[in-house]
Amino acid sequence: MMKKFEKKSIFYEYESTEQLTNSEEELIKEAEKAAKNAYAPYSKFKVGAALILDNNKIIQGNNQENAAYPSGLCAERIAVFYANSQYPEVAIKQLAITAFRGDELVELPISPCGSCLQVLLETQRRYNTPVEIILSGRRKIYKAENVEQFLPMNFDLDSLKGES
Repeated sequence: MMKKFEKKSIFYEYESTEQLTNSEEELIKEAEKAAKNAYAPYSKFKVGAALILDNNKIIQGNNQENAAYPSGLCAERIAVFYANSQYPEVAIKQLAITAFRGDELVELPISPCGSCLQVLLETQRRYNTPVEIILSGRRKIYKAENVEQFLPMNFDLDSLKGES
C-alpha cells in the first residue's frame, strides 16, 4: 500500500535589511565584502559568505574558481572549513550568503549548492546546534532557522548506519 507523507520547509522573507537585527545586517555586509574579493574570472559570479561563531568571531569566505574545473571551491565551504579548522570546538550560529554578477548585487537571493548544504548539515549536526542561514539579494532577503529547511530529506550519519 502506498503511503503519502509531506515534509515542509519554512523560510522568512524580508524586503530590506532594516527589518533584520543589527548583527544580521552586519553579517550580510561582511558577506558582501567577501563576495567582492572572490576570484571568479571565468563565471564573473562572485559569491560571499560570512558566518558568526558562538564566540562571536566572524569568518568570511568567497568562491575561488580555477580553469581546471572542478578544482575551485564555493564561498560557504571555504568559510565553514576555515572556521572548523581554526575553532574546532566552536559552533556556527549564523551564515549569510550573497552574490554579485559582475559588479551588481543579485536581484534575488541565491541558495547554497547541494555540496555546500551537505557540509552545512554535517556541521550543524556535529555541534548539535542549528545554523541559521540568511540569503541576501537586492530585492529580497530569505532566512531559514536551520539547514534542514533546505534539505528536508537528507543524508547523514544515521543514513550510513541504516537508522534513518
